[in-house]
Amino acid sequence: MNLFDLTGLTAVVTGANTGLGQGIAVALAQAGAAVAGVGRSAMDETQTLVEAAGGAFLPLTADLATLEPIDRIVAETLAWRGRIDVLVNNAGIIRRADAVDFTEQDWDDVMNVNLKSVFFLSQAVGKHMLAREGGGKIINVGSLLSFQGGIRIPSYTASKHGVAGLTKLLACEWAGKGINVNAIAPGYHVTNNTAALRDDPDRSAQILARIPAGRWGRPDDMGGAAVFLASRASDYVHGAVIPVDGGWLAR
Repeated sequence: MNLFDLTGLTAVVTGANTGLGQGIAVALAQAGAAVAGVGRSAMDETQTLVEAAGGAFLPLTADLATLEPIDRIVAETLAWRGRIDVLVNNAGIIRRADAVDFTEQDWDDVMNVNLKSVFFLSQAVGKHMLAREGGGKIINVGSLLSFQGGIRIPSYTASKHGVAGLTKLLACEWAGKGINVNAIAPGYHVTNNTAALRDDPDRSAQILARIPAGRWGRPDDMGGAAVFLASRASDYVHGAVIPVDGGWLAR
């Protein structure tokens, strides 16, 4: 028995159009899952990569800045495959400014996508998983900022601490009902969200100097943890927040 085999399972991955979400979607497909990818923009590249890995792909265009798309995401995935076995809450945005200058709009925009939508999409998918009594896996994407404070990103840090808390709360409620809720905490990866840091030579050098692995992460570095948490191999793992950070937190 291959504990990491996802053949026959259906996964919903938010923020699948680029970056970490794309890497996770491809990894799940390589392990055998069909993937419904949710994103604000076209997912042609992700679809090509998923299908090249042998997986079926359903593109769902949605902006998780509001709750409006949530019922549609669930309904269209169920219409496509009849079930949702894995949910990956990856979609996220960031706003940067000194705390004394941070605006209410930047606070609300980040919290709506990074925390509010995570809870309500988990709620909607959780209802399906509980109703069919088949269990399932919910994987939230936190951050190093689920553990640390950071600088100039107050709403992002608050949201990612919140994601860690929600992960534990939902695990406590649903672990006994066959639903595993865990999180991955990526470190500094090459994504759109880190472009400003990578474009700043001094900041980029400071970050690299602290990463024991000596490099920025790649989106495909997320795949192993995602497949583990989506598979039977993690059946007794509940409420964990697993860093994938090149050793940053160990430094």
